[in-house]
Formats: sequence, structure tokens, C-alpha cells
Amino acid sequence: MIRVLLADDDAMLRVGVAAILGSDAGIEVVAEAGDGTEAVELARRHRPDVVLLDVRMPVMDGLEAAAELRRAVPEVAVVVLTTFDEDDYVARALDEGAAGFLLKAADPRELIIAVHAVAGGAAYLSPRIAHRMITGFRGGRPARRRAAGDRVSVLTPRETEVLGLVGQGLANQAVADRLHLSEGTVKAHVSTILSRLGVRNRVQAAILAYEAGLVEEA
Repeated sequence: MIRVLLADDDAMLRVGVAAILGSDAGIEVVAEAGDGTEAVELARRHRPDVVLLDVRMPVMDGLEAAAELRRAVPEVAVVVLTTFDEDDYVARALDEGAAGFLLKAADPRELIIAVHAVAGGAAYLSPRIAHRMITGFRGGRPARRRAAGDRVSVLTPRETEVLGLVGQGLANQAVADRLHLSEGTVKAHVSTILSRLGVRNRVQAAILAYEAGLVEEA
């Protein structure tokens, strides 16, 4: 069972999101918060697997809460949920260690997919946001690709394979199945990859995989 904490200052929206998540037998909403400070307190108390954070909340906004959660409950996967899709919000959310970024206007099924993805150790970006980022990668070539390639060159061939699959959004078990490795070995590879590349999380690693040309674009 995936345990979720939902934080949004709009009570009506919390009801709707909780209902969507509750339609999946594998997800349980264990707590709800109306601001970022409350979200951090409840996360410490309930230790959920996933925290869904609205960007704009009183007292402490979602991005500040994401940073605090990274310090206070580092094992929690954070998904930023917002009506806004400006690049600044995405960049700040990723810098604060978010495992995913989801638009409130997305299909309800996408919310469930995102929760399962980050709970399984994968990264998740709303397709609308991912598409814009990939388009940006195209526009920044070839200099950006060379720079990303230089960063990735420190990895071993096996780590490069793992990074490419992380870039496709695969969770650890899926990567393990693809490469015929144990899940524990993949986790070790991912940890080493994040350290060697100097990135905080799988989302940033996945973006770098795109920039370096390790992921085929549709």
C-alpha cells in the first residue's frame, strides 16, 4: 500500500484529489494539510511514502516545504502539484529534490500513475512539461549536448546504461529486469550515478540523460 500525504490550501481540491487517489486500491491518503508547515509536521508523524505538495500555499509554500521535507524526512518522495507550469517553478521544484512535477489540469489517471512511479523509485514529469524540456534540449544543441556528454563520460558503461533507462522513467525493478540485475544492484548504481553527476535526484539525472542523448526522442 502506498501511503500519501496531500497538502493544498484549497479544501475542495483536497477532497477531489483524495477521491481520485482513493479509487486506486493500492493507494491510501493517510493525512491532509492546508499549508507547507503542517505538511512537514504531518510527514514527520505519519512517514508517508509520497507527499503531494501544492506550490502556492500560506505560511510555507510547496517549494519551501519540499526543501524542508528533504531535510526532515529524506526518504519521502515529493510530487509538486500545481496549476502553474512556468519553467521557474519546475527548476526550483527539482532543485529542492522533488521526484515529480504534475499539473492539476492533468488527466486524473496521470495523478495515480505519478504516485505509483515515484513510490517505486522512478521520476515523473507531466508529459506537457517533459515535452517542453525536450524541445529546449533540441534548441540548445550542439553545445548543450557536448556539455552533458562530458558530464556523463565519468560513468562506467553499465552506469551509462542504467542512466539511459532512468531517463526513460523506469523504476529500479524495471531497470533491473531490463538489464538482468538485482534491484539492490540497480539501487547501488543509481546512488553512484547521482553522486558522480552531482545531481540531487532521479529527475535531474533523467534530464541530463536527455541532454546527453541517452534517451531516444519520439
